[in-house]
Amino acid sequence: MLQLSASLLNKSVLSLRTGTDIATVLAPIINPDSLKIEGFYCEDKYDKKKELVLLAQDIREVLAKGYVVNDHDVLVEADDLVRLQKIIKLNFVLIGKQVVTLSKDKVGKVSDYAADTSSMYIQKIYVSQSILKSFTGGNLSIDRSQINEITPKQIIINELLSKARVPSPAAAPNLT
Repeated sequence: MLQLSASLLNKSVLSLRTGTDIATVLAPIINPDSLKIEGFYCEDKYDKKKELVLLAQDIREVLAKGYVVNDHDVLVEADDLVRLQKIIKLNFVLIGKQVVTLSKDKVGKVSDYAADTSSMYIQKIYVSQSILKSFTGGNLSIDRSQINEITPKQIIINELLSKARVPSPAAAPNLT
């Protein structure tokens, strides 16, 4: 099921073993190469000064109230995640990235995204356009298949379809 970014954050992490919430999700860890949410930064309920990481693979179920995990032991410190160090150090933030086409036409900035909660892949990004373009075209929804490249500063997408004007058909002559 697709969920917007705001509905993925500020949720509780629930332990199956204790039946209580053990942390609160703060921010996603996004892999820019695959647009996958690899995990989430969390605030520990027992030690508020500790920022822990919940890996997406450790989530058993996503509920309206929060993320269900086996136990508090699945939350780890970021330094302990050797394989994810490169992605963690990138500190990739999707919202606010500039979106341009292959021909370098500016489209707008990412205002939101929708992720599939079963695979944790970002499926759609929502782009807010400039004030002038929003009068004529509104906000855009861009599917992950339309994305060509993601750089540290911008997202490059395929060319947008132009709104070509369709001529109205000429009135048919009355032959009666």
